[in-house]
Amino acid sequence: MALFRTLPGGRPQIVKDEAFCELLNNEMPNNGKSYSELFEEFDSAIREQDSSITTGALSNSHGDWYEWLLAVNAWNVFVEAENANLGVLLPNVSSLDVSELYQNDLCGLIDDLRTKVAESAGVEFISSNPDFVMIDRELVTRQLSRTTRITEINIDTIRFLQSLYQNFVGHCGFEDILGYVSVKTSLRPDRRLQISHECSLMKALYVHLQTRKWIINPPGLKYYAIATSVGPSDRSALKTVATHSITTVHSIPQAAVDEVYEVNSSQRALDVFSEILL
Repeated sequence: MALFRTLPGGRPQIVKDEAFCELLNNEMPNNGKSYSELFEEFDSAIREQDSSITTGALSNSHGDWYEWLLAVNAWNVFVEAENANLGVLLPNVSSLDVSELYQNDLCGLIDDLRTKVAESAGVEFISSNPDFVMIDRELVTRQLSRTTRITEINIDTIRFLQSLYQNFVGHCGFEDILGYVSVKTSLRPDRRLQISHECSLMKALYVHLQTRKWIINPPGLKYYAIATSVGPSDRSALKTVATHSITTVHSIPQAAVDEVYEVNSSQRALDVFSEILL
């Protein structure tokens, strides 16, 4: 495996998946080891081989590495806990519109809403995808044959986690999608705004589907945020209201983000996923 590829013009680019597996020696990291410390070690190893690698390139890699580590732990919680649901890594919006996870009739209702909004007001639903979707265990067991614990991290592991969502495209009923998780290595102000926007839009679409399908007393949709470091200002900024819930006196105002978790080790990831997936 290689840590880098050479782009046209001679500039090196980190091969994120191969570098990740090689730097881990294909082994699971120690549960108690800080992810921040782990990434610092990765950065040092990479710069020892090529000092021209920029801080931006390393930070960009951290985001994917962090998501993969979380995805491994979410999978293992599902496998090991009898009643756990599954947290599934999602691709970016250019590869999948998250509404496509729903069955055709529900996806069609969202498409219809988007069309009517665009035609009547000339505006569009613009948002990035959440990083993870939480899917009900019953559907997962119907769709997947593999239920073994991940014990090593190699290219096949990464590909499995990255393609896992494909098993659920077009198969999710209204109550099969339990919620979403937004993941950031750091919570800059712009990222906090992105999370709040995603939360409000996903919850508004959920309520729209509830209304169109005449579903009484639905379980509700959860939305969580996870980062390696979370401070008081982050919690305060993310303690915002879901905008759809203040448009009528018939509903109680809801939080956009239900909880914010600081996750900076595999042990903490296991603890958090054991809480939100059960």
